Amino acid sequence: MTDGPEPISAEALRALQGELAQLRAERERVLGTLRGEEPVGDRADAADEVQRADQVARLDLRIAEVEGRIREGAVAGAPSTEVVGVGSTVAVRFSDGVEETVEISEVAEESELTLVTADSPLGRALLGRHAGETVGYETPGGPASAVVVSIGNGGARTA
Repeated sequence: MTDGPEPISAEALRALQGELAQLRAERERVLGTLRGEEPVGDRADAADEVQRADQVARLDLRIAEVEGRIREGAVAGAPSTEVVGVGSTVAVRFSDGVEETVEISEVAEESELTLVTADSPLGRALLGRHAGETVGYETPGGPASAVVVSIGNGGARTA
């Protein structure tokens, strides 16, 4: 990761936009259950009201986080095609000779491309690397390595 705004992959952007829509809908639903200025009944009703108000506050925080990440991604622009970063599409050749195209993402979602989160062992190993470099990383089965064949951006495909 860099010190400046991080690019965002198309897949991560879609996932965040979907999460944002769900968060906003849930917030509206919970907000609709709050009584506002009406007097609350017994202590159980009051406790329930406080719990829903806390839930709205937590939703507001997450909404702000997601909106901020979407804005940051827009400011950062497209991922680099020179060095692997978040949002990069990377063709890698594993030590067994299998070549695969992966996208470095913040979130794991289903896609045509294999998504690798930036905080996974392979993702961390690939960040900051250039085409032609070999990376080493740990797997549950032990150490592994892969060669960065090429780097594209979120929409590019390498076979």
